[in-house]
Amino acid sequence: MNEARLVEIKDWLADDPDPKTALQIQTALDQGDTESLNKWFNGFLQFGTAGLRGPIAPGPSSMNLAVVGRTATGISNYMKSRNMNSVVIGRDARHGSEEFTKISAEIFSGAGLKVYVLPRPMPTPVLAWAVNSLNADVGIMITASHNPPMDNGYKVYLGGEADGITYRGSQIISPTDGLIAKEIAAITSLRNQPRGNVWIVLDDAIFEEYVSRTAKLATKPGNLKIVYTAMHGVGKETLAAVFKAAGFPAPIMVTEQVEPDPDFPTVAFPNPEEPGAINLSIKKAKEVDADLVIANDPDADRCAAAINDPIRGWRMLTGDELGIVFGEYIGRTNRAGIFANSIVSSSCLKKIAEFYGLSFRETLTGFKWISKVENLTFGYEEAIGYGVDLKTANDKDGISAALFLAQIATDLANQGSSITDLLNEVWQRHGFHGTEQISIRVTDLSRIGTLLNELRNNPPNEIAGRTVISIDDLAKPKDGLPPTEGLRIWLDGVRLIIRPSGTEPKLKCYVEVITSDFKLGRKTLDELREPLRKFLS
Repeated sequence: MNEARLVEIKDWLADDPDPKTALQIQTALDQGDTESLNKWFNGFLQFGTAGLRGPIAPGPSSMNLAVVGRTATGISNYMKSRNMNSVVIGRDARHGSEEFTKISAEIFSGAGLKVYVLPRPMPTPVLAWAVNSLNADVGIMITASHNPPMDNGYKVYLGGEADGITYRGSQIISPTDGLIAKEIAAITSLRNQPRGNVWIVLDDAIFEEYVSRTAKLATKPGNLKIVYTAMHGVGKETLAAVFKAAGFPAPIMVTEQVEPDPDFPTVAFPNPEEPGAINLSIKKAKEVDADLVIANDPDADRCAAAINDPIRGWRMLTGDELGIVFGEYIGRTNRAGIFANSIVSSSCLKKIAEFYGLSFRETLTGFKWISKVENLTFGYEEAIGYGVDLKTANDKDGISAALFLAQIATDLANQGSSITDLLNEVWQRHGFHGTEQISIRVTDLSRIGTLLNELRNNPPNEIAGRTVISIDDLAKPKDGLPPTEGLRIWLDGVRLIIRPSGTEPKLKCYVEVITSDFKLGRKTLDELREPLRKFLS
C-alpha cells in the first residue's frame, strides 16, 4: 500500500464518528487486509441524481455514518447558499436507516435549519407528500429502495424551485446533483461540524393526510379478493390504511413478507421484478382464489401486479403492461393533459395518447425526469414506477398505483371484462408491444464503458442475428433530450436501448418488439434473449 493511501486511511479513521466502522478499518490495517481497504477507499461514494446508494461498510466508498454525515453537511451548505431553511427526513426499515436519520437530523439542526422527521419507517411517497405538505425546501429519504439487503441509500427531494428547475417535491436532477456533489466534496472532516438536537418528530397527522388524499382515487370501491405483499418493506401499514379509507376490503397479506425485515429472508433480491420474488404471492393467490396480486418494493414507491390470465394462468404483468393498463384506462376517461414515459419504456403509451387526443412527452430514464413534465396527467417508467396521483406525491408512488389498479380491476369486472381483455384491446388497435429487460451484473464498472465505446467506435452490422438499421448515441441526442450515457439501436423490427444502471452495478438492455400478435411477439423475444445476453457479456 502506498504512503498516500495510508495517510488517507489514517485521516479518515481519526475522523470516523462510528466506533464500529473505525474498528473494522483499524483491524484491516493491523491484519494487512489491503483487499478490504482498497475496496473501502476507492473514492467517495458517488452522489448523483439518485443521491447515494451503496453497501453498508466502512470508508468513503460505502454507506456509513461518516459518509452520511459529510453528505448531510454538504446538503446543508447547498441549502444555506440558496436561503433554504427547512428539511424533512424519512426512512425505511433497512439496516442503518435509523442511525443515518439521527446523524442527518443532528447535522441539519447544527446548521440552524428547521428539521422535521417522519415518526417511524414509512414509504417514500409519504416523504414526497410531506415535502409539499410542510412546504419544506428539501426532503431526504433514507432507503436503498429495491437494492440487495446489504445496501442503503440517500434520496434527495426539493420542494420549490432551484437551479432553474421547478421541483414541486420531486427528486433532484442535473445540474442540482452536481452542485450538491461539489459541496459534499468540499467537506474533509466532520470533527468541527456543529451538531444540534432540536428537531420536530412529526405526529400521525402527516400520514393521515396522505392516506385521506390517496383514498380519493377510488371512486367506486368493490369487493375483489386482492393478495398483497410488502416484500419485507414498509408498505403494509400505509397500503392497508389507504384501502380501508377508500372502502375496499382489506387485502389478503402474504404473511411471510408483510412485516419489515432488513434481511429480506424469503427473496434473493427484494424487487418484485426479480424472478421468484412473488412466488409466495402467487401461491397465496391460488390458495384463496384471488382476483389480483399486488406487490410493492421495500420503500413502496413501486408497484407490481400479477393476474390470472385465462390462457397463461397466473403471471406477472411487465412494467410496461401495467403502464399500458393505466394509460389506456386514464385515456378513456380523461381527455386532457399530458402522458409521459421514459425512453426505455414501451412506445405504446405514445400511441395511446395520440389515439385519445392527449399530448405525449418522452424523457430520460428515471421518474425524476418524468415528474418535471408540466401538466402531467400520467407518467410511468418500465421499472414498475407509476405516477397516477401526482398532485399528492410528485414522484412514483406504489401505494396510489396499487389502489388505482384495484379500482380499474373492479370497474372492469363490473363490466364483465378484465385486465387481460383491456390489454388485448390495446394490442388489436396498436399491435402487440412486447418488452423485456436483460441485465448483466458486473464487478468491474469499467466493463460497461468499454462495451459502449466499442459499439460507438466499431458499430456492428448485426446483433443477435438481426440487421442493425441505425444507432443513436444518447450522449449526443438529436431529439431534444438531455445527454445521457447509452445507445439506442434499431434492428430489423426491434428496438434496443443499452445503458448502465443508475442505482446498481449492472448493464441493462431494454428490448421492444412490435408484432401483429402476442404469439409472434413472444417468439421473437424468446429468440433474442440468449443471443443478446451473450452479446452483452
